[in-house]
Amino acid sequence: QLQASGGGLVQAGGSLRLSCAASGRTFSSYDMGWFRQAPGKEREFVAAISWSGERTFYADSVKGRFTISRANTENTVYLQMFSLKPEDTAVYYCAATTTGWRTPAAWSNYRTYDYWGRGTQVTVSS
Repeated sequence: QLQASGGGLVQAGGSLRLSCAASGRTFSSYDMGWFRQAPGKEREFVAAISWSGERTFYADSVKGRFTISRANTENTVYLQMFSLKPEDTAVYYCAATTTGWRTPAAWSNYRTYDYWGRGTQVTVSS
C-alpha cells in the first residue's frame, strides 16, 4: 500500500515536501513515480525515480523546481517542491512499478505503474 501525505495550501513561490510511505518489505524492488491531477484535467506525470535512486525523470513543467528522492530504509519516496505556482495545484499521487529498464516515455506513462496510493491535495494560491 502507498500513502501520500504532506499536501496543503501554500502561496505562490512557496515550497512543500510530499512523502509517500509504502508498506511491505520489497520497496527497493520498485521504481516510483509521482503524478498529479487537477480538476477537469487528465492525470499528469510529475517525476519518477528508479529503485536505487540513480535515475530520475521529470516533466518539463517541474524540472528545476521539483526534486524526487527516496529512502529505501524508510520505505519512503519524497517530492520536494520549490517555487510553486498556481498551476501546480492538483491532487498528487504516488505510484509504484516493478523495477526495470524503460524508456523516458514509459516512465511518464501512468499505465506503467501497477500500484497507486490515495492522493494528497496541493493548493497554490496566487
